[in-house]
Amino acid sequence: MSAMEKKSASVIVIGGGVTGLSAAWWLARDGVDVLVIEKGIVGWEASGRNGGGCTHYQSPLFDEEQRLWPQMDELLGYPTEYRRERVIMALTDAQLAQYQDHGDICARMGYHYETLDAKQTRELVPLAGDNVVGAVHYHFGGQANPQRSVQAYAWALQDKGGRILQHTAVSSIVTKGGRVTGVETSLGRFDCDHLVLAAGPQTGALLDTIGIYLPVAPARAEMIVTEPLPLMRIGGVDGNGLYGRQTLRGNLAYGGGPHEWLEDTGPDGRTAAGGIAARPASQLLQNLSKRLVELFPRAAHVRVIRSWAGIIENTPDGRPVIDRLDEPGNLTVATMSSVGFGLSPAAGHAIRDLVMEGRCSFTDIDKLGLDRFANLPRDWRARQGWVPPVLSDFATPARLPA
Repeated sequence: MSAMEKKSASVIVIGGGVTGLSAAWWLARDGVDVLVIEKGIVGWEASGRNGGGCTHYQSPLFDEEQRLWPQMDELLGYPTEYRRERVIMALTDAQLAQYQDHGDICARMGYHYETLDAKQTRELVPLAGDNVVGAVHYHFGGQANPQRSVQAYAWALQDKGGRILQHTAVSSIVTKGGRVTGVETSLGRFDCDHLVLAAGPQTGALLDTIGIYLPVAPARAEMIVTEPLPLMRIGGVDGNGLYGRQTLRGNLAYGGGPHEWLEDTGPDGRTAAGGIAARPASQLLQNLSKRLVELFPRAAHVRVIRSWAGIIENTPDGRPVIDRLDEPGNLTVATMSSVGFGLSPAAGHAIRDLVMEGRCSFTDIDKLGLDRFANLPRDWRARQGWVPPVLSDFATPARLPA
């Protein structure tokens, strides 16, 4: 039976990004009848358009992230291109000291890292230049291919009997007697016993349809990709405010602020004026190109061959919300605040636990609850300066460096 023919499921997941797909896969592994509803195609926004990093030591999900990623190819049955280890390069002494502080935090958690001097850094990262002062080498963490990982989650979910309905926008959540009973979509109503809301930037707008406030601000995250270069031993190298990886083909795929803040969107992903905002901005791409050359001077000769933008959501404190609400009690909310890809195996596990058992089995996620924003002023975006730029600021085209 197709996803459309059966207009109900035990659990409906709104959102076909890595968080929603991972949660659905974890549930399907337990034999749950689960349906993912996605307004576009799976992984179309930030889930398939990011740097692929899997090293989020500041999250309570970190240990589970590190435990699961090395197993994901086997567990899913499809390749994610996960590779272990990561290098964070410093171009100033202050940066190196900061990265060492981060490494010390991880070391106290039982993870091994070492500090490299400039010569050792250039030996490990052949594209580094004379401007590098050192690096920290994480013998944990790593990176994976976002596009392949999204596809792996989707295929693995379907292998377990889960269903995916694409090109179907959810317009509202339906409740009765203090519980979620279903969702209204562009294809009509779908009923469920439990709803998982993992709709990225649209999560707040959908919660608003039942009077629940979730503060999130959408932003456009930019990425650039270069021509292929000889493969380095470690593909995941960050620094100079950039995150990304070298692909298995040799391309450098990198992004990293400044993000461009966007207008709030409705449940369908469109602004009040009816537009969408996934087109890259040339000024931000120029900034990325400049900083990538500073990070990898020995790659200055290669051309940028493509770019893309993904829409990410950001909470006021930068931390995810993963919470099963008290009312409606059969609604679990997950918004990952720009770190969804790397945490996806662990986030999916946590969501599965909340749906099935009411609590996370492997770590304390209380600080990721929605109630921490209960007293937040509604004009928080303006107070933090997270507002869209004036149109004239982005009206003049700029060329990328050759």
